[in-house]
Amino acid sequence: MNSVKGNLSVPACLPGILLPAVAVAHGGADGHSGFVAGFLHPLGGADHLLAMLAAGFWAVQLGGRAIWLLPSVFVAAMSLGGMAGLAGMDLPLMEVAIFFSAPVFGAMIALGYRLSLSVAISLVGFFALFHGWAHGAEIPQAADAAGYDFGFVLATLALNACGLLLGLLVRGTRCLYAQRYAGGAIICVAFLFSAVH
Repeated sequence: MNSVKGNLSVPACLPGILLPAVAVAHGGADGHSGFVAGFLHPLGGADHLLAMLAAGFWAVQLGGRAIWLLPSVFVAAMSLGGMAGLAGMDLPLMEVAIFFSAPVFGAMIALGYRLSLSVAISLVGFFALFHGWAHGAEIPQAADAAGYDFGFVLATLALNACGLLLGLLVRGTRCLYAQRYAGGAIICVAFLFSAVH
């Protein structure tokens, strides 16, 4: 019971982790600095947000080295995709891949698939590449590229960390079906978001 209480206190501190970075970033002129735009970009779309949370959550479900490898690969692949997007390179089926990332991660969580670490890393890296490309391609014209890149990388790290913490919280409840419900919820929200947009 103590471990559950300890885990419950962790999500309560998340706003305290995220908000100072945004507040400091708003020191730029008229609030449109590259860092601010980059940091807010992953937070502005449910497709990005859900995929990053789900990747962290899935890492906890897989356990072991996946807990740090999956978020690390997500950030690394997303950074590469972001550079490609900033450079103006074309990436086919970007919207399709971004849309399916959250439902695929949600399905892995809901069904409890125990994929090998190499397959899980490849899947996460594949989808993260498309998310990064979208971030890079949608940089505002006046934004500083380096600051923008740093901003969306930092936001991605924060969202992956939130997913890890949520995964630990759910695992701490020791409810057999809690992870499956969480995976199902990710899938439902992803499709609902797609339907209203």
